[in-house]
Amino acid sequence: MKKQKAVVPFLIVLALLAGLAGGYWYASSDKQQPAAPVEKTESTEGEPEVLFYRNPMNPAITSPGPAKDEMGMDYIPVYADDDRSAGEPAGTVTIDPVVEQNIGVRTAVAQKQVLNREIRSVGRVAYDEELLYRVHPKVEGWIEELYVKKTGQRVKEDEILLSIYSPQLVAGQQEYLIAVNNYEALKNSPIEDISKGAEELVESSRKRLEYLDVPPHQLKELIEEHVVKKSLHIHSPYAGIVLAVNIREGDKVAPRTQMYTLADLSRVWAYVDVYEFELPWIEENDPAEMTLAGVPGRIFTGKLDYIYPYMDKETRTVKVRLEFDNREGLLKPDMFGDVIIKAGRDVEAVVIPAEAVVRSGEREIVFISRGKGKFEPREVEIGVTASGLTQILAGVEEGERVVTSSQFLIDSESKLREATAKMMAQQSGPSAPEEEPAGADDMDMSGMSLENMEEELDMSDMTLENLE
Repeated sequence: MKKQKAVVPFLIVLALLAGLAGGYWYASSDKQQPAAPVEKTESTEGEPEVLFYRNPMNPAITSPGPAKDEMGMDYIPVYADDDRSAGEPAGTVTIDPVVEQNIGVRTAVAQKQVLNREIRSVGRVAYDEELLYRVHPKVEGWIEELYVKKTGQRVKEDEILLSIYSPQLVAGQQEYLIAVNNYEALKNSPIEDISKGAEELVESSRKRLEYLDVPPHQLKELIEEHVVKKSLHIHSPYAGIVLAVNIREGDKVAPRTQMYTLADLSRVWAYVDVYEFELPWIEENDPAEMTLAGVPGRIFTGKLDYIYPYMDKETRTVKVRLEFDNREGLLKPDMFGDVIIKAGRDVEAVVIPAEAVVRSGEREIVFISRGKGKFEPREVEIGVTASGLTQILAGVEEGERVVTSSQFLIDSESKLREATAKMMAQQSGPSAPEEEPAGADDMDMSGMSLENMEEELDMSDMTLENLE
């Protein structure tokens, strides 16, 4: 009974050894014979050959045969004639004429012409800084009487602003009268130097009063009346309006005192903000037009006077200054108006409609119509844009036809075709080396036999008695 029980484990060990030997022999024989290549399904006569199938949602996922994605959608077959013809750029798209009409594909011809631009913006009227005047006295004194007392008041050139009492002016009048009287007494002297010296003294004393802004009419009165005046007048240097009155009667003033601020509005400025991309078009002396809601029906013409050499970091604009004639006084400071700057700079170039350019962020693309429904993507280098036209520096030649509408649909299909072409190129490259069966290195049992297995398992002393 014990011997029969011992036979069972022994038979189990032999069965295990036989199974190991048989598995190794099968693996060795399978390695020596290469796997049969996957045959492509031959298409019926007259139908294009199917190269592979691609995932409808992700073109990077392909299958050698029909399949479905996670959503149950059938993979799309890629046929042999889907590949681009020899010599055609990657991404070239062929569209059926009916489809082309349905999606509204329109084209335009690249032409060479002169580009010019009108820059439209909002301008703010301001004072001409060259026609602002600040009135200061040239002597110390006291204000005797004010003739112009209100801000906003209009004054004429040489109009009296005020009268001032100044000891320095009084002394200057006295010196002038003494010099005049001395000249009257010595002008007939037989000694030429004496009469000439008396004349020079009159001239120098008169010049001193003129330099102190004593008006000519009061100098004339001084000579005619021979009476020193206590108060002398200060006149307006030119016509304008009073922006500020900083004195009152009885105030003491000195040369540092700013008594009045006057502005001549016969010419005004207008400030306009120009965007960075519009700067290449403008230059000084370009003509400009301005219309204002406060002066309906009038178009004011002027010129671009100055382009400021700095940029506003927040608005990314550059301030420019326009100059307008305002002798009618219709343009008032701080008014706002619509401005058109007629850029005088012209650019002769190959141009296409601005909407034909597809901007991807890294590059600019246009689609060239090759006829018969073929559209080729072309990278271009663009220049300035004006009046709906864009300058092409490189990439499109004069006379070529570009797509101006539905190009985003064409662009999507083009990228799909380009991705497909790259995958096909990878598949046509050298195939990867065949992989050895998993675990072959671990099962290196060449030259093994039952005897060798017996030695490895150290079964030389195994008998029924030992097993027992």
